[in-house]
Amino acid sequence: MPSERPFDIDRALSLVRSAVQGLPKPALFALADEGYLSPFEQLVACIISVRTRDEVALPAARDFLRRAHTPEQVSRLLAQEIDKLLHPVSFHGPKSLTILEAAHRARDRYDGQVPCDYDELIQFKGVGPKCANAVLSIACGKPAIVVDVHVHRVVNAWGYVHTATPEQTLRALEAKLPQRYWAELNRLLIPFDKYVCRPGQLDRLSPELRALCPSR
Repeated sequence: MPSERPFDIDRALSLVRSAVQGLPKPALFALADEGYLSPFEQLVACIISVRTRDEVALPAARDFLRRAHTPEQVSRLLAQEIDKLLHPVSFHGPKSLTILEAAHRARDRYDGQVPCDYDELIQFKGVGPKCANAVLSIACGKPAIVVDVHVHRVVNAWGYVHTATPEQTLRALEAKLPQRYWAELNRLLIPFDKYVCRPGQLDRLSPELRALCPSR
């Protein structure tokens, strides 16, 4: 797309929205559709998903939340029990301790709830902007942008932002992206990058859609 023309984010997201219809949703959105929609459930699922492929994180989070899905229930588990449930997940040992500590904090400090407040969420050990914003956006219904490697790669490939890290991308998007797109950006761009823009798939796309795919 010619660099002298402003990037048409409305058109781009409209094309992406159509392209990802029927494709697997990102893990947190899939879990929300299954009813795991509380702030605590989404926080736990996000911790599990960090640096882990959705194909691994989703079934692990689902199995864990079936076993325990409230701060009180998780607080009754031993770290070794949590670790066993999360064994397929990367960094399952540290994540087990993080989840247990989050359950204790929610139980003891917030009366068994996870607060829908960014500044409070990032006080939970191991919770950064990505997971805090996921909780706010998916569980709390608040405007928040979730930036992972896919979102970071795609919006930079578009030239919509020019940033070096996901953290910088988050700030740039908060300053530029219309708020009506904040909640769905992550839900759209993950399957777009993973499935639509796969090698070998590009020749099947329209030229306009193919131009939106990041170079591999």
